[in-house]
Amino acid sequence: MIQTLRNAWKVPELKSKILFTIFALLIFRFGSAIPVPFINTEGLTNYINSMSGTIFGLLGTMNGTAFSIAAVFALGVQPYINSSIIIQLLTVAIPALERLQKEGGEEGRKKIAAITRYVTVAIALLQGFGYYTIIRTNNLLALGGMNGIWGGIVIVATFAAGSAFVMWLGEQITDKGIGNGISIILFAGILSRMPTMITELYTGVSNWAHHVDTSDFTEQQLKNFFVLPPWGLVLIIAGMLAMILFVVWIQNAERRIPVQYAKRVVGRKMYGGQSSHIPLKVNMSGVLPIIFAQSIASLPATIAAFAGVQAGDEGFWGSFLRVFDANGAVYTVVYFLLILAFSYFYSTMQFDPTEVANNLKKNGGFVPGFRPGKPTADFIHKVLNKITFFGAMFLSVIAIAPIVTGGIIGMQNLAIGGTSVIIVVGVALETSKALEAQLMMRHYKGFLE
Repeated sequence: MIQTLRNAWKVPELKSKILFTIFALLIFRFGSAIPVPFINTEGLTNYINSMSGTIFGLLGTMNGTAFSIAAVFALGVQPYINSSIIIQLLTVAIPALERLQKEGGEEGRKKIAAITRYVTVAIALLQGFGYYTIIRTNNLLALGGMNGIWGGIVIVATFAAGSAFVMWLGEQITDKGIGNGISIILFAGILSRMPTMITELYTGVSNWAHHVDTSDFTEQQLKNFFVLPPWGLVLIIAGMLAMILFVVWIQNAERRIPVQYAKRVVGRKMYGGQSSHIPLKVNMSGVLPIIFAQSIASLPATIAAFAGVQAGDEGFWGSFLRVFDANGAVYTVVYFLLILAFSYFYSTMQFDPTEVANNLKKNGGFVPGFRPGKPTADFIHKVLNKITFFGAMFLSVIAIAPIVTGGIIGMQNLAIGGTSVIIVVGVALETSKALEAQLMMRHYKGFLE
């Protein structure tokens, strides 16, 4: 990957794209450090840290440090991701949207993109109001002379405007920069939390080495106190390295279906008679199942925010949040199933076996051992289901393994860290492949050389 970056830096056009991406990320990080007015940021940071084992802590990690200080970009790309999920599901369910996507061409795609943006703003207003409710319920407002209603309007509007700007920034990176802009921004937000996680690991080992006396600690201090033995640190590092290797392997793995083209005579020339293959990636959707599963898993926290409760409260909503704790069994099972479901959903959206079989038949191609048409489509569909299941199972197991490991060693944030590694590695691989593809386009010499 480093060599790819060096080669890309030598190409003026790619160099400008890389610089544009870096500049856009600097703007994103700058906006992630500017707090929204009328909020006690110090008290909010302590509250978010105390909720590190819940989905509130998970949202903080996915959106970077901006979430814990209620920055302008606190909501990050979550509203856009949720909007994309909703629109894609509606595209399958509503025939009018499906026709717009398949038959509308470029104009149809623009209309769907516009609908996605409007839904993003609506979701951002909803999530911003939920976040404001959490802040107000925990007495973390610092309105001063500002009227409560107007102060709330300013806070929610700022959150929504920040989310809309991040969405626009991601689209600009996609058009003028390198890779998928939304994934790149999510990548930057996650990396911003890495120093905090490294510091926490160091503190845990230090506490174990010095045998800190916790007899005088309060209940809250005991909850935040973390002890990590050296063997636990070795286990975490080994697990992260193994996870990176697995993700790289899955991202690059593919099943090749052989294709033979029949010979045919057109005029005085003979065409066909050659062999090829159909490459089916084991994980066609990349990191999208992980990202979307995280977004859906955060919905319970958004719903509970309207009730103004915490995970430690009594009653229905308190129990509701405790059930969906990021280290709990229910959350683990739901997370596992969501990754499986989204893996199948995106493989179905991206690859149509019937269409591929029809194209092969039109061009005189066939899969050895299967008749053209429906038998070929059925065979490709069967193969696609098998490899999608294999890739989805690997991603699911890798995603929940840190949750189980964190429960064993008593580290709550490990579940979040494991998910972050999967997303970071996946986005890095996708961006590297995008650079390599653009380098190949510019360095292809053709038959003239």
